[in-house]
Amino acid sequence: MTSVLVVEDNFIIALEAEDILATLGVDEVVIATSLKQARELMDQRAFDAVLLDVNLGPGTSFDFARHLVERGVPFGFASGYGDGEDFPPELRAVPRISKPFNETTLGDLLSRTIGLPG
Repeated sequence: MTSVLVVEDNFIIALEAEDILATLGVDEVVIATSLKQARELMDQRAFDAVLLDVNLGPGTSFDFARHLVERGVPFGFASGYGDGEDFPPELRAVPRISKPFNETTLGDLLSRTIGLPG
């Protein structure tokens, strides 16, 4: 059973991601609309992967991304940023897709993060 945590503060985009992930064969999608909620969920259970929006409210998700790296949780960014120069150097190699995403780009991201066929 594959589970993915979607961390996205725009609920419409999160629901779109949920629909696409279900189409791609993900068994369970859990949505967190804030970093606080995402941290609480991560403390309660494990996820196979995390789809992480870069801009969440007033700040970025880079500290949370570092937390995922430390815990060994596969993840990828969904971003409105073009290139990786706005990313901290240690996070530039993390798989990233641009918004708006679609089934192809999200499938590719899952393939690169957890090996799920895209």
